[in-house]
Amino acid sequence: MTKLIDISVTLKSQMPVWPGSPGFKLIPEWRVEDGMPANVSSMNTDLHIGTHVDAPWHFIQGGKTVEHIDLNVLVGETYVVEFAGVDKITASDLDRSMIPDNVKRLLIKTKNSHLWQNPVFYEEYVALTADAAKWLIERSDIKLVGIDYLSIQRYNDSSLTHEILLGAEVVVIEGLNLVEVSSGMYHLTCLPLKIQGADGAPARAILQSFD
Repeated sequence: MTKLIDISVTLKSQMPVWPGSPGFKLIPEWRVEDGMPANVSSMNTDLHIGTHVDAPWHFIQGGKTVEHIDLNVLVGETYVVEFAGVDKITASDLDRSMIPDNVKRLLIKTKNSHLWQNPVFYEEYVALTADAAKWLIERSDIKLVGIDYLSIQRYNDSSLTHEILLGAEVVVIEGLNLVEVSSGMYHLTCLPLKIQGADGAPARAILQSFD
């Protein structure tokens, strides 16, 4: 049987969030124990929390909003590459990584995946430099890139990494948990909530191994 690996982060009140984010709150509206006919909740959150997809409009004026992202890009064969012991990922790192030719979807595993155990946001997470983003779009086959923390670009960098990728309509998945995933080829399914006019959306993401 094909093994399914959930690479999503559980949404909860105590979790790392981007500085300034309202975080995630699940709000009880009705409860059976209080005499209501059903349990009903609402939630208060920003759209870029936990595992989520960035739409081009997040940084590109006039770019696509999340409901217009092609689902064919979000589902399919995916390569996971691991960068252990690095503090940033550059074009040179990608050159040395031996990513197979014709890969369309690339997920990047780093030491970030272990940061999900700590509810405090960590500013020194690993992410792509702008030259790494340029390297990815120059490989015209790559249509999706994902990483295992809350941003594809480093905390103190400009927005250039985002602008390069989203401007080329490369789908960006952020907030993955790849702690149980080894380098190699998988089948990805990542489905963001279909929210009209949104700059991004939380998503459930799973990998299927080919073993």
